[in-house]
Amino acid sequence: MRTVLRYALVFAIILAAFSAAASNIPYLTGRVTDNAEILSASMRKTLTERLKAHEDRTGNQIAVLTVPSLEGESIEGYAEAVFKEWKLGQKGKDNGILLVVAPQDRRMRIEVGYGLEGTLPDSLAGSIIRNVMTPRFKTGDYNGGIEAGVNAILQVLENGKTAFDSTAGNETKKPFFSGIETPDMPLTERILIGAFIFGIIGLFTVIGILTPGVGWFLYFFLIPFWAMFPIVIVGTSGALTLLVTYLIVYPIAKLLLRNTPWYQKAATDLRTKGHASIGGFSISSGGSGGWSSGGSGSSGFSGGGGSSGGGGASGSW
Repeated sequence: MRTVLRYALVFAIILAAFSAAASNIPYLTGRVTDNAEILSASMRKTLTERLKAHEDRTGNQIAVLTVPSLEGESIEGYAEAVFKEWKLGQKGKDNGILLVVAPQDRRMRIEVGYGLEGTLPDSLAGSIIRNVMTPRFKTGDYNGGIEAGVNAILQVLENGKTAFDSTAGNETKKPFFSGIETPDMPLTERILIGAFIFGIIGLFTVIGILTPGVGWFLYFFLIPFWAMFPIVIVGTSGALTLLVTYLIVYPIAKLLLRNTPWYQKAATDLRTKGHASIGGFSISSGGSGGWSSGGSGSSGFSGGGGSSGGGGASGSW
């Protein structure tokens, strides 16, 4: 009897979980469901008429949903659940699109049905979000952001392309760095990963600038690292900007330091003594030369040249 009650309790918990998840999905009341109440009445009417006209012409079914908050759920999982529940698009054609906006979480997503993935691929949907909707949302213009996003989607579906005008008619010149595309990653993660990446390549960059001789080897050695690693943090445009900055600033800084007394002394010591001290660190010109902390004794531990096959374990919490 206890076993039966135990299974019944587990089943009830699972059923309650599914019911709670289902209750978070609003009813499909129309092409525009503004549960977050961020759209004006006139904008809801305009979008509804525009989406209906597009559906009449093409058969594509597009819906807009705003919710105050995702309540801890990921935007990807929520959009997929809503899309599945609403069954957007024609059966067999899967030509539906869902635009979800959660203003309190500052998250949005364009969910695309299988039948339209070739016309509106993930990269293009991401460009619409970054370049068309996000600039307007940052100023609190939800009406303009959602309307511009819908227009861009319709333009892609009907014409096969769209012009990403993120200024909405404002032709003022934007600062150079305002065009940097950043990955879809929370700010805290970008800060932590950025501190790790830039801390490492930044340290070796400083060492290369301050070190006579081997510094020019490090200049060329670090180029691929500055070209690839920053993409994770600041996107492709940002990484290109940092790479160009590195290529220009590094040699200029090194040439300026070359005429300083301590740099010339370090270069002379390396040629005559085989070692030099810079800023409390000792460098050597030997075959296994490198940087070591001054006054660290003679322990001299180093690896024996082994390699790893990738085994090991990782964890998270």
